Amino acid sequence: MRFPQTFIDDLRRQADIVRVVQDYVALKKKGANWMACCPFHQEKTPSFSVNPSKDIFYCFGCQKGGSVFNFVMEIERVSFPEAIKIVAEKVNMPLPEMQEDKRYEARRKEADEVVELNSWALEWWEGQLAEGNAEAKAARDYVEGRGITDETRQTFRLGYAPDSWDGLGSYLKRKGATSTQIERSGLVVKKDAGGFYDRFRGRVIFPVLDAQGRAVAFGGRVLQAGEPKYLNSPETAAYTKGRHLYGLHQTRDDIRRKKFAILVEGYLDLIIPYQFGVRNAVASLGTALTPEQAKLLGRFARRVVVNYDGDRAGVAAAKRAIETLLAEDFDIKVLVLPEGTDPDEFIKASGVEAYNERRGAALPHLQFVLDQAMRDRNLRRPADKAEAVEEVLPFVRAVRNRIQKREYFDMTMDALRVEEPALRRELWQTVAKVQTTTDAAGDAAALQDKVVRAESAPLTVAEQRLLELLVHDAELRRILLPRIEPDDYEDLPTAGVFRALAEIDAEGAEVNFDTLGQRTEGDAVASDLVPLLLMSEPAEERGAGETPDDVVAEAESCLLTLRLMRVERRLKDLALEITSAERAGDHERRDALVMENLAWTRRRSALLPRN
Repeated sequence: MRFPQTFIDDLRRQADIVRVVQDYVALKKKGANWMACCPFHQEKTPSFSVNPSKDIFYCFGCQKGGSVFNFVMEIERVSFPEAIKIVAEKVNMPLPEMQEDKRYEARRKEADEVVELNSWALEWWEGQLAEGNAEAKAARDYVEGRGITDETRQTFRLGYAPDSWDGLGSYLKRKGATSTQIERSGLVVKKDAGGFYDRFRGRVIFPVLDAQGRAVAFGGRVLQAGEPKYLNSPETAAYTKGRHLYGLHQTRDDIRRKKFAILVEGYLDLIIPYQFGVRNAVASLGTALTPEQAKLLGRFARRVVVNYDGDRAGVAAAKRAIETLLAEDFDIKVLVLPEGTDPDEFIKASGVEAYNERRGAALPHLQFVLDQAMRDRNLRRPADKAEAVEEVLPFVRAVRNRIQKREYFDMTMDALRVEEPALRRELWQTVAKVQTTTDAAGDAAALQDKVVRAESAPLTVAEQRLLELLVHDAELRRILLPRIEPDDYEDLPTAGVFRALAEIDAEGAEVNFDTLGQRTEGDAVASDLVPLLLMSEPAEERGAGETPDDVVAEAESCLLTLRLMRVERRLKDLALEITSAERAGDHERRDALVMENLAWTRRRSALLPRN
């Protein structure tokens, strides 16, 4: 019995030999290698070397060397299967059942054949783009138009697939490939009538290299009108979607040296910044970041700046990436560029210095998530607050470390103004417990109702009395409604009733159960309140055009109370926002909030009665 060879090969690719060896030996970077005094014999001058690009170690003193498994076997004095278990634990890969894998050799041979055909195809495509023939002019114009230099083109091995049905297939046959091998490579598409045609014809080619620099897949960008804009390789024996990061082969050393990576979405989002000197980025190949990609990135750095496009789709993708990275225990920040630009566009327009400055000021991931959750929502409205809480809690739940999870939870509750102790305890229980997918779905369905129920404030005496006076007194409505601003009531649970009264009065209609009911349909607060208001005692009968001063004074006093309450709520919110900005290190935002706080304090002073 043994572990499947496919698993061992995957583990070897996932395990960063430098990180594993550093658990036992203090390595120092020297050129392309990492050096240390050998742990297997006594020496004063370092002769023990680790080569991350080849995933091997070697000691020039005692001549011990080999793979990451050989190192663990030597240092831990364990067997090969035990070494596999240790390495798998270090990179957090679950162990499969031990078995005989009779199909492995055939699968491995097929994977090697695919890589070989990919290498032939890439060499041919590179030549087509570089040779300068007339057909490739549109491809060269595209590459030059995107600002890509010859040096960068060569670094990322860009190519051009001629607009021919069988140009590549014929070339591969001349190289000695069989029809079966060509079909299994994914480089061609099988025709219903038999035979096959080139998959990537008429496209600029972006090769996807694995960490060792082998071409495992391709992306092709169309030059003429047509869909899809980008065409990608299918899965093959050598390539599984969601297992590779574009550009990692070129940027892995810089990522390790700088100890953080910038995560972008597409090919050009990586290539252009690289050309301008930003050489510690990887791209998720335009798809949602997968756990496998996160594990692969974790071999080289544990800190990530997520820099997806700033449009709505990019923000949504960034949030999904954050959740995936949190599950792998990364330290995450988020860079959203202005006006929906991507890294390629921003650097060309504003320069790499401006990009690096913004990257240095990237938001902590929780602040980014909170900002998105609070955008276009009024947290004084229970339903809006419930939606914001539901949106943020998955990002707290994804944190592994319980202490850090509790800190993030408290920051979230403070930012979203969830103050009720019983509700906070209940929400913490849903975050802290281990969940299945079914549990999570059930909690999400119940969460909004819990928050709405707990956060729905009871009616104040002032707003209820003011509404009673307005409902029963048309003359008072004529005098007072023009002086009531939407800001006076929009944060109140009775906002729907105030709006309805303003609309009815503007139309000159009668205030009754039908008119109020129609304009507040679906408003849970109004459905209970409107009958109570209409059944309340009306003001005294009086002559036409006459409004007793004491009724007007009472209504004005209620309105003043509502305005003072609004000011106090805003001052309380500002205190929380200032604390949040201070905690996030956003001093510019903090200073702006402090100035706003002063303005609201002056407003409160103006409303208070003078002695």
